[in-house]
Amino acid sequence: MAKSTTPYRTLDAKPSAETLIKPGELVDLVEVTPLTLADRRIYNQLLENAWEAIDKPVTHVIAKSELRGNHNSNDRIGESIERLMSSIVKMEVLWDGKPAIERVQLLGGNVEMARGDGLFEYEIPARLRKVIRNSTVFARLQREVMFALTSKYALTLYEMVQKRGNLRWKSSEKFTLDAIRGVLGVPKGKLTSWSNLRLRAIEPAVEEVCALSDYMVEISPIKTGRSVTHVELRWWRKDGDATGEAARALSFASTGRRQKAAEGRPRPGHLDTKGAALQTQTYETARMRFPGYDIYYVEGAWRDWAKGRAPAEDPDRAYLAFFRKFAEANPI
Repeated sequence: MAKSTTPYRTLDAKPSAETLIKPGELVDLVEVTPLTLADRRIYNQLLENAWEAIDKPVTHVIAKSELRGNHNSNDRIGESIERLMSSIVKMEVLWDGKPAIERVQLLGGNVEMARGDGLFEYEIPARLRKVIRNSTVFARLQREVMFALTSKYALTLYEMVQKRGNLRWKSSEKFTLDAIRGVLGVPKGKLTSWSNLRLRAIEPAVEEVCALSDYMVEISPIKTGRSVTHVELRWWRKDGDATGEAARALSFASTGRRQKAAEGRPRPGHLDTKGAALQTQTYETARMRFPGYDIYYVEGAWRDWAKGRAPAEDPDRAYLAFFRKFAEANPI
């Protein structure tokens, strides 16, 4: 029997309870209008929700509560939806067997019900439906990893690797600096030097993807003369021990997300009786330095410890110093 030469269609791939499908054309795209991490997560959820009829001219419906994540308010959903509606992206596609650049809108018309527990109705633009209908390459994304990654660059890199990971004939790919900036979604005029791009976007993204996904990843600079002009992306599947470490890291990330939900709440009223609030920047610094901890719980512990002592000359620095010792004594 002759082997079928018909390519496997992306639409034939099925999501599971743990994973969702993203067409490859929507992975290696260039954002003409920059998107945030929340925007990209929400968009992935909208694609997943529409998957069974994503290539049809129909209206899709999802509960807003499914898009909120850890936030109690729908305000951020509306902001993300508006960015997605106004976003234009460029993607490389094949039309009649020839390479082409397709420019499309990510999201069509929609209706957001006013009630907090209401529904969101939306459409996939016609031209994007055609791209998805013709797609033969896709990324299978683990839902838990998608929500554990903490930056847009890490999520984008994860999607890039998931799209390429099962290619038997390929384990590396080269990009110009402009191309890798475009795919990662670096805003125009930002991270223009290789050193800034490496330190602010690439290295943190590689570290997170290596820690949480099933693949190890490297992005190495390639010089032309004295200047870095290209990078090489390399990926390989982890062995059993490394996969177990990723699962443990993912478990920790889940705990961190639950803590982040607590940290996103307003400062509890009972702390007002113990002293004036610290500077907003101090709380943000505490969140970055000590991920996974309840910053207000530690503030309460610090204020209880400081009772009866001479007032600190700089309460913000004193709080952060106490936090460091608290974290050392109470590791997560």
